[in-house]
Amino acid sequence: MSNLLTPPSYDVFQHFISTSLDTLLAEHQAINSEEKVLALFHRCVAEVPAYRRFLEVQGINPAEINSYAAFEKLPLMAKANYMQAYSLPERCLGGSLRGSDRVAVSSGSTGQPTFWPRSVMHELDVAVRFEQVFSDSFQTHQRSTLAIVCFALGNWVGGLYTTSCCWHLARKGYPLMVATPGNNKAEIFRVVREMAPHFEQTVLLGYPPFVKDVIDAGAAEGIDWASYNPKLVFAGEVFSEEWRELVGKRTGSTSPCFDSASLYGTSDGGVLGNETPFSIAIRRWLATHPDAARSLFGESRLPTLVQYDPASRFFEMHEGTLVVSGENSVPLVRYHIADKGGVLSFEAMWDFLRKHGVQSLGELGLDKNFQPRHVPFVYVFGRADFTVSYYGANIYPENVTVGLEQPEIMAWATGKFVLEAQETKNGDKVLHISVELLPGIEPDIALEPIIAESIRAQLLRLNSEFANYTPTERQLPQISLRSFADPEYFPAGVKHRYTRR
Repeated sequence: MSNLLTPPSYDVFQHFISTSLDTLLAEHQAINSEEKVLALFHRCVAEVPAYRRFLEVQGINPAEINSYAAFEKLPLMAKANYMQAYSLPERCLGGSLRGSDRVAVSSGSTGQPTFWPRSVMHELDVAVRFEQVFSDSFQTHQRSTLAIVCFALGNWVGGLYTTSCCWHLARKGYPLMVATPGNNKAEIFRVVREMAPHFEQTVLLGYPPFVKDVIDAGAAEGIDWASYNPKLVFAGEVFSEEWRELVGKRTGSTSPCFDSASLYGTSDGGVLGNETPFSIAIRRWLATHPDAARSLFGESRLPTLVQYDPASRFFEMHEGTLVVSGENSVPLVRYHIADKGGVLSFEAMWDFLRKHGVQSLGELGLDKNFQPRHVPFVYVFGRADFTVSYYGANIYPENVTVGLEQPEIMAWATGKFVLEAQETKNGDKVLHISVELLPGIEPDIALEPIIAESIRAQLLRLNSEFANYTPTERQLPQISLRSFADPEYFPAGVKHRYTRR
């Protein structure tokens, strides 16, 4: 009976709530992350039946993996070759779901949904990422704070994961109240009007375009955001520093490096990293120095730039994409998350900045007494596959194809299209689809709403993330009709790409 009353997670939780953030991070920095990830590998060999079989199929002898150099040569896990190849209990520690008490579901838009069980013990690593944001950026330990969760609630990872982690912070002693209206604007506004006046600051947590919609619609309804000292937590999408500036002006932000933070998270791995005042300051500097940004990231666009704890989530690069390892109920060992990006050590980032003329924190707009945390960086451009992220939902070309393949539409269209999440001059997100017409069919704007309605209907039917994350008023895509073999979108003789970023 004592086992039921004091499970292993109890001690982990007690350590979390009784240990300061500085001490927790110092404990992790003292860990050799390469040794820890190697130990995770051996634990999975011993305790995860699916991983043993996975290695057997690949012809790997676990006894030969006794160094980090050997670990780096292990085959990559992916959804197709691992998550969808073995049953869920087989992929869990101990070959059973018994140690898990909650579950999240990732999109099933390209097949069967993937379920990700976890326990509170594994959730606490993610809670530390939230604690960094609430403590280092928002000074929540010194200010009464209302946190309003604007992510969709349900089985999807964003809403309940965020809520749970915020509850953990409140249990730890932060003066924090958590409200959970989800992505219902009317309920969000009710919470703001009734509760926000009683707190020193209000934090909105949600997908970037939805949070902006909330801010704009709230202002139109007479909400004076600046009076509530708002802070913003984002996840799910890359946005520009110009967009951050625009939203900041509408909330009365006076300290852009401390008034918002973006989280890099996935349903399979939890929150993998978080923006810090230091990473935001660097990104804002890079936004005004495009040549430097291009030399650092290799592209003419800014990725999300976050810092991460390698003792919690261990990153590697593989052909320009990210691979992560970390302990969960379903442990990840060299899991290919298909995000385009890379990693940089803290020292490498400072070396880069100094080579480009930045010699002090003041030149990045930070106070000279600010103390950045000495942890590495990971940068993320987004999915390296063909998905488009829209209001936090992964939109797949396959969903759009079904909408176009209706008989009345195929009489005009070839079935080829280009899917984009575009940003308007006002900073709003729209789902834009360019559709190729059959030879001899001229663009007719009367066809556009018919195609838009068909695609929306199929997205709502096939994609649960789209149905639950995207506000109703943002669900109808914008359609542009293009002549057959349009040279900009459908050039002849070139392999077609169904998405554009």
